[in-house]
Amino acid sequence: MAAARTRYVADRGLTSRMVVTMFLIGLLYVVFVGVLIALLGKAWPLIVLLAGGMFVAQFWFSDKIAAFSMGAREVTPEQAPELHGAVDRLCALADMPKPKVAIAESDVPNAFATGRNQKNSMVCATTGLMRRLEPQELEGVLSHELSHVAHRDVAVMTIASFLGVMAGMLTRIALWGGLGRNVGRDNNGAGILLLVIPLVSALVYALSFLLTRLLSRYRELSADRAGALLTGRPSALASALTKISGDMARIPTRDLRKAEPFNAFYFVPAFSGESMAALLSSHPPLQRRLDQLGRISQQLGQ
Repeated sequence: MAAARTRYVADRGLTSRMVVTMFLIGLLYVVFVGVLIALLGKAWPLIVLLAGGMFVAQFWFSDKIAAFSMGAREVTPEQAPELHGAVDRLCALADMPKPKVAIAESDVPNAFATGRNQKNSMVCATTGLMRRLEPQELEGVLSHELSHVAHRDVAVMTIASFLGVMAGMLTRIALWGGLGRNVGRDNNGAGILLLVIPLVSALVYALSFLLTRLLSRYRELSADRAGALLTGRPSALASALTKISGDMARIPTRDLRKAEPFNAFYFVPAFSGESMAALLSSHPPLQRRLDQLGRISQQLGQ
């Protein structure tokens, strides 16, 4: 979770909380697989094989699928000189390889980074973000996103979220596969499994979801801090946060609903209104982010 060969600072407090959360997710994963093996008996090698294949596919391709789904289009320096110039300055400042640079045609003001490591990464800004922010504000947002790349946050969140995906998939496999064939042979045993496995999977999914959201909020606070310290302008990032959050309320509801499934990737979450999603957000509250940036400004004597 520490940045590899970059000048992005590590936040030991936040990092320790991320490590504990990842440990709990890993423990939940081990318990879940153990329960499935115990319940499914001789079918466990197939379950392990399918789980391993799912993990590899998600780890290698989830970022590409997400970038495609969000409409990210790679651009050249000639096509987007301001965006490339900001990324060039930040990468030089951070002493890190330059990622691919992309633009998404969307009025939702946001940015995101994808990639399992620095060599396979992309940073993307929406047209709505670029139109609304001043150059220093845009640089603050991009510094936040590049911090995610430097700290391998996309890989961390992909691993963390895999357990929830696996819980849902294995429930379907169990119900549609071996259990369905065993109903006629052993009604009592199959009936118990039909009840127990969905319940176990639902519980695991709920716990995994909550832990992953907690980890994501830590990740966002850490990226805010590292990005602000790299540029030395926490006030610019705070200004961008305030401006984007305020403008989000004026975005058409249909556009926000399209963006909501990708909130975990975005700089600021897109909500179509007050809902349970706001309570279980992948991002910390705006005021908490602004308070942290205010403290950093005081530390830097600004």
